[in-house]
Amino acid sequence: MGSLGTMLRYPDDIFPLLKMKRAIEKAEKQIPPEPHWGFCYSMLHKVSRSFSLVIQQLNTELRNAVCVFYLVLRALDTVEDDTSIPTDEKVPILIAFHQHIYNTDWHYSCGTKEYKVLMDQFHHVAAAFLELEKGYQEAIEEITKRMGAGMAKFICQEVETVDDYDEYCHYVAGLVGLGLSKLFLAAGTEVLTPDWEAISNSMGLFLQKTNIIRDYLEDINEIPKSRMFWPREIWGKYADKLEDLKYEENSTKSVQCLNEMVTNALMHIEDCLKYMAALRDPSIFRFCAIPQIMAIGTLALCYNNVQLFRGVVKLRRGLTAKVIDRTKTMADVYGAFYDFSCMLKTKVDKNDPNGSKTLNRLEAVQKLCRDSGVLNNRKSYVDDKGQPNNVFIIMVVILLAIVFAYLRANRVME
Repeated sequence: MGSLGTMLRYPDDIFPLLKMKRAIEKAEKQIPPEPHWGFCYSMLHKVSRSFSLVIQQLNTELRNAVCVFYLVLRALDTVEDDTSIPTDEKVPILIAFHQHIYNTDWHYSCGTKEYKVLMDQFHHVAAAFLELEKGYQEAIEEITKRMGAGMAKFICQEVETVDDYDEYCHYVAGLVGLGLSKLFLAAGTEVLTPDWEAISNSMGLFLQKTNIIRDYLEDINEIPKSRMFWPREIWGKYADKLEDLKYEENSTKSVQCLNEMVTNALMHIEDCLKYMAALRDPSIFRFCAIPQIMAIGTLALCYNNVQLFRGVVKLRRGLTAKVIDRTKTMADVYGAFYDFSCMLKTKVDKNDPNGSKTLNRLEAVQKLCRDSGVLNNRKSYVDDKGQPNNVFIIMVVILLAIVFAYLRANRVME
């Protein structure tokens, strides 16, 4: 649930953490009895526990469609990510992947751990896909086809320019945003605005760029071959080779490069806020908003942080629980983006080569949030401080947790 030291430092995390723990347990108990649906939801919990929580916001029909959509794209992504597959074998699989989702006999062994299980037993995902309404099937097939073709293109070429970077992120994530918008439309709960394609794309790009920034070290250390998604047009200003950024002697240049990557990602925020403000269904709103808030929080944590080149940098679990618990309205979204942009702004070094551009983008985000007129109607995600009198609350909560665990253990024994 979280270390005791962290809970003592952030006592306001405790109740959201307990609620998230109960929600995880509840989701795990609600696995459908049908083998193919049971596999899909069990696999969803294994490959992304956070997404499996967020997806619970949706009604059953739409949740099933999004679950299948997610697993199809995770399977496609597993093929792309497996650097042991020869290019001449990988490219045809990516291009034809949209056809395999109709074939309950198809599977392909690749990936590791839970991803290998997903690929080996992909027939369960295909069986679930075939039970979806035609509108959902058509949307999933179209996006899978376009994504597979885009991935195949970038297997054969590197990400050289910022335009390449945007194009790659469009194929692997912007299309996810477009696909989800199509699923929401098929569900009859949302309407598409005239600029829906552009802002749906930005929703995906913002999340994907955050992941690419955060996962630098994991990607560069990939065996047998590094995965390189940072564009040369950016990192080439700071190093001769992308892998040089991880070495301690290059720390100053590495952090400057990181800061430019974060600044690039910030350009999508205005579109993201516009997309979320247009959503009508509260469950779809929460489903979309929670990952976006976690993304801006992650960027605030990564910015100017040399530890990104040394190990894992991610939001503490309690803050994630708080985001899930508190995100209910657009006021919460504006508040979170304002808080995290303020946090990021305090870390900007005016001597950084991109410092002025970073500050301009952050000030534009803050103005947009202030102009919403709702900033006073929320609790801060960033400024919560532990108070001495909270220690008593903490001890009570710990005691209740122990009692709860004891009672549950006794029920199991009975």
